[in-house]
Amino acid sequence: MPEALEILDRLSARWPKGYDLSLSRIERLLGALGNPHLKIPPVIHVAGTNGKGSTIAFMRAMLEAARFRVHTHTSPHLVRFNERYRLASGPGTSAFVDDATFTEALARVEAANGDEQITLFELLTAAGFILFSEHPADVVLLEVGLGGRFDATNVIRDPLVSVITSISLDHQAFLGDTVAEIAFEKAGIFKPGRPVVISQPDDDAVRAVFEAEAARVGATLAMGGEDWTVHEEHGRLVYQDESGLLDLPRPRLTGQHQFANAGTAIAALRRSGLNLPVSAIEAGLDTVDWSARLQRLAMGPLLEMAQSGAEIWLDGGHNVGAGEVVSAAMADLEERVARPLFLITGMLSTKDPVGFFASFKGLVRHVYCVPIESSDAGWPAAELADFAVKAGVSAEAALSVSDAMERLSARGPLDMAPRILICGSLYLAGEVLAANGQSPI
Repeated sequence: MPEALEILDRLSARWPKGYDLSLSRIERLLGALGNPHLKIPPVIHVAGTNGKGSTIAFMRAMLEAARFRVHTHTSPHLVRFNERYRLASGPGTSAFVDDATFTEALARVEAANGDEQITLFELLTAAGFILFSEHPADVVLLEVGLGGRFDATNVIRDPLVSVITSISLDHQAFLGDTVAEIAFEKAGIFKPGRPVVISQPDDDAVRAVFEAEAARVGATLAMGGEDWTVHEEHGRLVYQDESGLLDLPRPRLTGQHQFANAGTAIAALRRSGLNLPVSAIEAGLDTVDWSARLQRLAMGPLLEMAQSGAEIWLDGGHNVGAGEVVSAAMADLEERVARPLFLITGMLSTKDPVGFFASFKGLVRHVYCVPIESSDAGWPAAELADFAVKAGVSAEAALSVSDAMERLSARGPLDMAPRILICGSLYLAGEVLAANGQSPI
């Protein structure tokens, strides 16, 4: 077993995997490490309920197309912990941190923390700051883990720009029971005198929170739908702000919601001071890649198990807002090329399955609910199926994704090859990618 995994196993066994939102522990640890977070390249800090990772993927693709050296921090990982840290390897190129470099950073974090109480995410965040401080780059794209105000990443002081993607209900136990309360926690990443870019809010209360918090801390606010706009027109992305209109290619990532994520990325970069040419924005839209976000599986054992001609899609969205945008994307595919839609779904017990499944009512023919083998916090398959039925969707429990595929095949020939969506959890998505031999690169 690689030494990095040995350290991670030890840390995971000793320290909680959940969240205990506070900055005091991470600040203590970073102080013991020499405050690496104060020595990293300029930061673009990204919070939000959904769309954080896709927005970062767009920004990385655009920046690297302009030959910037870019580090990225995202979470959670899908298959390997290394995926959380992408390090610049030269102008316009980057790669996941290698095992040896990752091991060395983890060992330093473990030694510096000693026996002090901490969470696993804080330890991993500290390791990221070490990596980013000791490898040269022009910019760091830094994703918030949970919330914003007390998230471990919020020790940075002067971001180039703070970014908030879409807001919806999730992690209510930590962030509040309303979208306004959740927005307030996300707005905790606003910094005095620094620009803030907000994806167009769907709720007036959310908009009011962001406006009030920006005014309170003295941040410069650029609100989607007001200070900048993005929409689809004739199959292309049209973006406009005070600097003018851009007629751009359609985003490579699937789904109408990716227009909003791409627009948020463009707005953030245009306010970052990094001065990207339009050609780099165009190239980024064409080349962007982000695993398990409406990713179509083009090969592998799962496709071989399906009916000839079947489509298999994979998405890690796991809350009500994600259910809405993913179901909308499936409806768009149905309108273009009609196929019977089947879901294979696993979810964590902290999520709202009825709300997630409700968006698929009338769209999906049947749901196969499966356990999440890599987590002990998943809904049992039978209970998840009951929730799907409560949402008005036909469902049954299956033992695994493979079992669900076999059950689907056993239904007999369909009038046309099915469209199969595996969804509900990034943990499940990671399991599927690993089993299908398609780990992120």
